[in-house]
Order: sequence, then structure tokens, then C-alpha cells
Amino acid sequence: MSKRDYYEILGVSKDVSGPELKKAYRKVAMKHHPDRNEGNKESEEKFKEASEAYEVLSDAQKRNAYDQYGHAGVEGAGGMGGGGQGFGNFSDIFGDVFGDIFGGAGGGGGRRGGPARGSDLRYTLDLNLEDAVKGTTVKIKVPTLVSCKPCKGSGAKPGSSPTTCNTCGGHGQVRMQQGFFSVQQTCPTCRGKGQSISDPCTSCRGQGRIEETKTLSVKVPPGVDTGDRIRLAGEGEAGADGGPAGDLYVQVSVKDHAIFQRDGNNLYCEVPISIFDACIGGEIEVPTLDGRVKLKVPAETQTGKLFRLRGKGVVPVRGGSSGDLLCRVILETPVNLSRKQKELLEELKSSFKGDTNSPKQHSWFDGMKNFFGDMKM
Repeated sequence: MSKRDYYEILGVSKDVSGPELKKAYRKVAMKHHPDRNEGNKESEEKFKEASEAYEVLSDAQKRNAYDQYGHAGVEGAGGMGGGGQGFGNFSDIFGDVFGDIFGGAGGGGGRRGGPARGSDLRYTLDLNLEDAVKGTTVKIKVPTLVSCKPCKGSGAKPGSSPTTCNTCGGHGQVRMQQGFFSVQQTCPTCRGKGQSISDPCTSCRGQGRIEETKTLSVKVPPGVDTGDRIRLAGEGEAGADGGPAGDLYVQVSVKDHAIFQRDGNNLYCEVPISIFDACIGGEIEVPTLDGRVKLKVPAETQTGKLFRLRGKGVVPVRGGSSGDLLCRVILETPVNLSRKQKELLEELKSSFKGDTNSPKQHSWFDGMKNFFGDMKM
């Protein structure tokens, strides 16, 4: 009986690309897979046809021969139906397409064991605002896994060495036969390492790594803020089987400050002023991270007014001009007045005639009158 056209079996055109060919085969193979169609001979035959077609068309040399001479060009050259070789290479084809399901190609590839990079670690570093703005150097203690010194990370007792795993032959993978195809799995004996240790190191018990608390010096650059990370290369966990260590990421968290609030490169603070400085003006001291500075308050300053001190903020961690310090003045009402002081204030109050001295109050009362007047309408 004549064979069907390979392109027709997979439902693709002759100029199909490699990825599209694989996608088409995946669709047909999943539809007619024997595990999904148990006892269905027709589906089994279509599955075999699709696998044979993919084996030929996925190989550039075989595909070229098939395009020129048809089935005659690939008979005896590894085609599953032409040379009577059945499913000898089926696991290779199936593994190539469904590697994401079964954990890799089934073509007997290299071992998956061997040295592996260690895990990255994260450490949260709490800083006060002054250290975050100006920069500092701090020492931290980090619990981690380090390479075992006696065995140099091999896990074998000094003077001995690991041997090739007898189960997987050093590949780290074993084949499990399921029906007419095989699935590649991690070797249960060596757990993918490809080696076994008959005489383990007494210090690490064959693990190649031991737990240890490391003391590290971390240089914090000026201008860091909450959420910034400092990477210490190679200070993470040691890799398995002598592999390279991971990295340590120091996560910065800046504590709340008693005076200042930070917003990007700017600092904010509230400064109380007396009623006298607000009325007739004056000079007050305000704090900065570099010490106290003088701030001139003009006469008739209202509470809540914002004064900007340029360059008194934060220098950006990546360079650039400094931010500003913004001071909001808050009018403070005097308390614990003596009898004499109260009399003087009463005298001062009576000296204010009309409403020219309180323009905001006048406009507020006018607005209130208009509001209630509208309600009566």
C-alpha cells in the first residue's frame, strides 16, 4: 500500500519552517497519542505516521532527499516505516518535541549533573537617614552554605574521590520504558550528579557544603534609599559539587527620622515659629543633615508657608546635583500666659480696628455669609 505524503500527514506546506513543523507534529501527536486513545488501532497508526513524517522532515538531509525522490529517497535511511526499523529512534523524536513535558531530549544527551551554581541570598539592611544620605560602611553577619574546606567541595573524604555512578553510567539520567517509548528521568541513585561517593567526607557528610555564618563588610554609597540593592558577587551560597557561589543582595531599608521626611532627593521638615516672628519677621535656626543654618522669615508670614533651602537635600546615588530641603513653618500659639501677658494681648487685640489686618478671615466670613444666604433662598 502506498504511503501518504509526509507534509499532508502533518498538515503543513513544503516550505514550512522548523519551529512550525515541530508545532504541527506536536498537535497531531498529542491528538493520536496511544495513552489518550487506548485500544484505538487507527489512532495508533496515525501516531506512527506522524512520528515517521516528523523524523524525516526534521532532518535537513532526509528532507532534501524526500523532496527530490519521495519515499524512495528515504527508505533505508532511518525512516521508521521504510527500513523495518520500527520505533528504534522514536524516543529521540518524541523527546525533542516534548522535552518540556518529560524533562529533556530522549536522545541520550549528556549528563545533567556536575557542578551547579549556588543560590543567591538576600539580606535586609536597616539604615538611619543620615547613613543612607552620606554613605557608610557596615558589617553584617549572614548565615549561608560554604564550600567544605577539607574535601574542597567534592563531598569525598580527603585522599579519595567520587566514582562514576553505576546506575546511570555518569549521565545523571536514566531511561524508563513505558510501552513502546521511553522517558528520561533523573537518576535515583546519584540524584543527577552522575557520581557516587563511597567514602564521604566526615566534615560535610558527603554534601560538599557546610553551614556557616559569614561576617561581611558592606560599603553603602551615599544617597541610597529604601528599595535599593547592593550586590556582593560570589557571597551567596556555595555551589553544589564545587560549583560557583551565588550572589548576596543587600536590600536597603531606611528608618523613619524624627525630623526629616524624604521624597526622592528632597527632604522635608516642619519648623515652629512664634507669633512675633511671623508678624514682624525675624531670623530662626533650622536643622539640616550638615548642621544648623539660619533662615530669614519675612514679616507677615502665614502658617504653612514653605521655604526652600537649595542643595541641602540628598545627593543622588548615581550622581547629579543635590536635592533641596523644604521647611514648612508652623505658627505656634503661646501657652501658659501670665496675667500681664494676657492684658497686653487684650490691649493689642483692641488696637486692631476693622478687618484690614486679617484679609483671609474677612474673605472667609464673607463666604460663610453668602453660603447661608443662599440656603435661605
